[in-house]
Amino acid sequence: MKKRKILKWMNSFVSVLLMVLLIGVAALFVYTKISGGEPEVFGYQLKTVLSGSMEPEIQTGSIIAVQTVEDGSGFAEGDIITFMESHDKLITHRIVEVNESSDGPIYTTKGDNNNAADSSPVLAENVVASYSGITVPYAGYIINFAQTPNGALVFLVLPGVLMVGYSTITIWRALGELEKSKKAAGTE
Repeated sequence: MKKRKILKWMNSFVSVLLMVLLIGVAALFVYTKISGGEPEVFGYQLKTVLSGSMEPEIQTGSIIAVQTVEDGSGFAEGDIITFMESHDKLITHRIVEVNESSDGPIYTTKGDNNNAADSSPVLAENVVASYSGITVPYAGYIINFAQTPNGALVFLVLPGVLMVGYSTITIWRALGELEKSKKAAGTE
């Protein structure tokens, strides 16, 4: 009997946890679509690191949390920033030198694992975020895989099939228990 209570409690806990995750992801998706921007939670965005230029501090394949900034002029040497290199390419590197110009600060950046500084200086207006220090190693590989057709199969279709199977087993067991209780009530 005690085992049954534990299993029932675990079943309820997992169900509530999955429902909270589902609602949270749906709310984040809706918020992102309404705001028209990148997904952002409490002012932080998650970015996947695709190169080893910042190793060993930030490993290739990690996910990092960056805090978006409105004004990119308040950074100093040693800060790690995320900046727009081209129209669709973001880079996260460390500031190695700050120079002032009439248009504001100009940052010289360098990846910690690179031999030389980046060839193009970064204007303050191109800085989009600062690195928060939060890193989840190797999670970026999972995110990139999830965006492939095979990843969609693994992360969308397979859990759906498992949930349907689990529901079927739960219903089957409940019907069996109901039938046992009816038989027990009929024999009394």
